[in-house]
Amino acid sequence: MNKRQRASKIHKILEQLYPSPAIPLLHSDSYTLLIAVLLSAQCTDARVNTITPKLFAKANTPSKMIQLSIKEIEEIIRPCGLAPKKAKAIWELSHIILNKHNGMVPNSFEDLEELPGVGHKTASVVMSQAFNQPAFPIDTHIHRCAKRWGLSNGKNVTQTELDLKSLFPKKNWNLLHLRIIYFAREHCPSRNHQASECPICSLFVF
Repeated sequence: MNKRQRASKIHKILEQLYPSPAIPLLHSDSYTLLIAVLLSAQCTDARVNTITPKLFAKANTPSKMIQLSIKEIEEIIRPCGLAPKKAKAIWELSHIILNKHNGMVPNSFEDLEELPGVGHKTASVVMSQAFNQPAFPIDTHIHRCAKRWGLSNGKNVTQTELDLKSLFPKKNWNLLHLRIIYFAREHCPSRNHQASECPICSLFVF
């Protein structure tokens, strides 16, 4: 079985297990999704989901967010880690969205990646999940699984993204991103992983 055939088999398994995966971060629109993804850097989605309701109750739009001070934002998001850096980024990007993009989250990679605190992965999540544009955000779960499944060499997330994009049809990228995350959490964790019991790893011997 070559790499492309393996990818096709993996896709079928993931599709059966997670036909309609939900976005794991609580949000109501592109702006709240952007903030939630930014907060998820080096933090679990579960923890972010305990913090964002408190933040969005006070400010769920750029215009409301800039009414808060950076310190106020920092206090609310502290449990997410990197609070000073993230709070400053949230406050600054909210200003930019208001001043440069008429209060609307931009829907291009170039404009998103120009925002403070927004890297390629965050932009990819927003493009795929808020604007339904084909993207393949690579987080630690996807990076780990791609290497375990022999779909990428695991050199870095940039290479993993290129490898996965070359193996899977573009129309499937957005759902695959979510499906692999759910699978990784439930069946293919980073620690105490039992390959023989994993629905995918058990099929391949490398």
